[in-house]
Amino acid sequence: MAHGTSSTLPQAEHLTRSIPRVLAEEGTSYSFEFFPPKDDVAEQSLWEAIRRLERIRPTFVSVTYGAGGSTRDRTVRVTGRIARETTITPMAHLTCVGSSVAELRQVVGEYAGAGVRNVLALRGDPPGGPGTPWTVHAEGLNHADELVALVRTLGNFTVGVAAFPDRHPESASLDQDADVLVRKADAGAEFAITQFVFDADSYVRLRDRVVARGRDLPIIPGLMPVTSFTQVRRMAELSGTPLPAAVVSRLEAVADDPAAIRGVGVQIATELAQRLLAEGAPGLHFYTMNRSLATLEVYANLRA
Repeated sequence: MAHGTSSTLPQAEHLTRSIPRVLAEEGTSYSFEFFPPKDDVAEQSLWEAIRRLERIRPTFVSVTYGAGGSTRDRTVRVTGRIARETTITPMAHLTCVGSSVAELRQVVGEYAGAGVRNVLALRGDPPGGPGTPWTVHAEGLNHADELVALVRTLGNFTVGVAAFPDRHPESASLDQDADVLVRKADAGAEFAITQFVFDADSYVRLRDRVVARGRDLPIIPGLMPVTSFTQVRRMAELSGTPLPAAVVSRLEAVADDPAAIRGVGVQIATELAQRLLAEGAPGLHFYTMNRSLATLEVYANLRA
């Protein structure tokens, strides 16, 4: 396995930061997530979005894997580039999908070689896409807690995991979701990031269930400002996140006006963010859809 940079060279400050330590010591965290570019043109526009974000000094940024792990190599490369060429702390994504344990070790080695120290360990969507049965790789891992445990054996990594306030599509109950999150914490996870939420109460319910189980795991809620009604409706269906009636009615009222939808989407996200922070959320994780401008508007509203 490739190890990190030579111990004789001091690592840049943004690469040595541990996300849970930042959450504990620095107050409200603001982080941003991008999906992997499909080609070089998309990678260029992603890079421009990251550069815009760099000015506000986000706590961290992350780049996801494509469906079924399809963009793994590009994701690893872009994450490494953020580590090398910006002052932003990168959080690496890692999923079990379609990978043997040997391949997972190799990817972690690549992240370590790029100086990346914070990893989000996910089982990932089924290889056939959301709603299809999960199939484990013959030489791979079946659950996120196994991946957390593996990453913890491979070096000095801080590991985060996913949380599901509105029930994971394969889960029988909200209690089961809380139990799974506790298992991930027991395996060594030190923070969690939720699927995007549109209802602050569902976030609070999950957090309180985890606290009731005796775990003090910081859980960062995910936010996605709506810039396209059809897109958010489709994503909500795929992820199993219900859109509250109040959100739907506000968007439907301006459904024929793209600019108005964007404005209302930013407004809804700002109100939700304020409520989540008032409820004690340690920070906010923005799903940018590779467009940083709407999320930057929400951020500006919150800072104002």
